[in-house]
Order: sequence, then C-alpha cells, then structure tokens
Amino acid sequence: METRVFTITKEAEGERLDRFIVRVMPQTSRSLAARWIEQTSEGWGGVWVNDKTSRPSYRLRIGDEVVVQIPPSEPTTILPEAIPLTILYEDEELLVINKAQGMVVHPAPGTPHGTLVNAVLAHTDELSDAGGDERPGIVHRLDKDTSGLLVVAKTDQALRHLQAQLQTRQMERRYLAVVWGTPKFDEAIVDAPIGRHPVDRKKMAVIEDARHKAREAKTELKVLRRFGSLFTLLEAKLQTGRTHQIRVHCAYIHHPVVGDPVYGGERNLPQKEVAFDIRKRLEGLLERLPGQALHAYSLAFVHPVTGEPLCFHADPPEPMQALISALEEIFVNIGEAK
Repeated sequence: METRVFTITKEAEGERLDRFIVRVMPQTSRSLAARWIEQTSEGWGGVWVNDKTSRPSYRLRIGDEVVVQIPPSEPTTILPEAIPLTILYEDEELLVINKAQGMVVHPAPGTPHGTLVNAVLAHTDELSDAGGDERPGIVHRLDKDTSGLLVVAKTDQALRHLQAQLQTRQMERRYLAVVWGTPKFDEAIVDAPIGRHPVDRKKMAVIEDARHKAREAKTELKVLRRFGSLFTLLEAKLQTGRTHQIRVHCAYIHHPVVGDPVYGGERNLPQKEVAFDIRKRLEGLLERLPGQALHAYSLAFVHPVTGEPLCFHADPPEPMQALISALEEIFVNIGEAK
C-alpha cells in the first residue's frame, strides 16, 4: 500500500482536503479522493489529517499533516488456485482452517495470488460475498507469518452471525507465543490502545498521545512455561482484534515475540548466559522459524445455524513446536523450567 505524507504550508492554507489531494496527486479524481477520505479505515487505506479521519470539505491549516494511503484498486476477479489446505471442520455454513505460516489470507496489492481465499475458492464455490468481492467469506484474519485457526463463512447468514460474535467478544481466540525474556507476571491484561505508528506508517504501535488516532486494544496474557531468563511460552487471548495486536502488545511490555523482525523479536542469544553447545542448538532452531513464533491454537464459537458450541485446537507448526520441545528439554534438564 503506497503512502504519501504532506505537511501543509501557507500555499495550501484554507484549501479543501479533497481539492488538495487532486492537486498534489493529479492522477486522482475529486470523486475518488472524496471516497478515500470517507472510507478511511485501518487495513484498507484512506486519508488522515493529524492522525484523525476527516471530511472532504475540511479546510486545511498551516502545519496540518496529511497522510494518504492509497487503498487497494477496485476489486478484480479472484481465481481459484489448487493450494493445499488443512481443513479441520466443514459443513454447509462454514469451514474451520488451520492456516499455514507464510500464507496471506486474502488478495491485496502486491499479493494477488496464492492466498487462503484463492485456495478456498478451489475447494468450494460456496462462499459468502457479503464481506466484499476481495474478501469472500472472511470473518477474521491472521498475519501472513502467523499460523493457526480461522473460520470462513459459506453463507451470508453465517458471515453476519460470526462477525457479530467477533464484535461482541463471544468468539474466543487463543494463541501460543514464544517471547523473549521472562515477564514478572503470571497473568496480566495489557490494556493499551493501538494505532498507526506516528513515524513508520507501515507499522502499528501503542499510542498514548491523544493527538494521534488509536483504538482500544486488550490482550489477556498467561505464562505457561518459563525457560530460564531467556524465553517464555505465553498464552494470549484476544479481547479485541486490532492489526498486529499480540505482536505490538508483547513488544510494548518488552517481551517481543521471537522471530518477529518488525517489532523487535529478532535478537541474538547472550554469549555468556548460554553454554556453547546449547546456544548453537537454539540458534539453529531460531533460524528455522519462517516467521514469528505465534500460533492461533484455539478457536471457539457458536454455530451460526444450529447454536451448537464449537471448539477447535491445532498444534503449532513443526519449527515452532521443535523450538518449544527443545526449550522444555534443555531447561528441565538444567532445572530451570517452571
């Protein structure tokens, strides 16, 4: 998603926001600029003035910062692609899928093919289109390099019902995360609003400055195992579902998810605290991780038609499980695991 940032000078003072965008981006029509402004949302794109949504008629002031994130182009036909899927459950209303690490959920600029949606369309042509042509059946998403469980709706009724469960926090999503260091808590709730990073607009961040846009974000964290002072296995339960929420919150409490280059999770093992043979073994396992050590292992919701409670579990992918198993073996043997 292309991002353009403008700081308003005296030349543009008093100019309408939509007219300004057309002037500085001549390839954009006024109607398209107005659409971008009015439909601004996280993950889609749009226009922010001083990190806040605005109106096409807003009159610019000297010093205003205008951020334009060019949204995805108009929907195009998504083609079915014969990509293997791990389907845990399927009926006439929905599918539950264990998404592979490295797979994007739906087509977007730069990733038009090879997504979970392309794969699902090859499996079935019965997907709800109530969520839009580019995201058929998608109830919720996982980051590209986060593996695990998600539910896909086949019918409009199922999509609306499942999305309502998500919004009212009736759908339960739990993750396993291997993080750096050892938290001081056994259980905690990280309650810290998340918004676009004020400087790096491709990242998210905890926003504590009221001048910048942010949305409520809450993550329940529980320590499952401590591995010395080096690593901890956490269970993370989402109360809200913001972009990169678990990764941002773990970084915020200074325990970033292992293998996450965006939020500080790529670190080197300390030379003095780890014996040479153990360090070499762990370094090999860390190098095998294809992304962050974060896996959506549990998903629970009510069936949108029958009302039956459904609960699904999936083990982490092999590289993450190998790391956890090695940590358990190493630290049990040296008497440091709790």
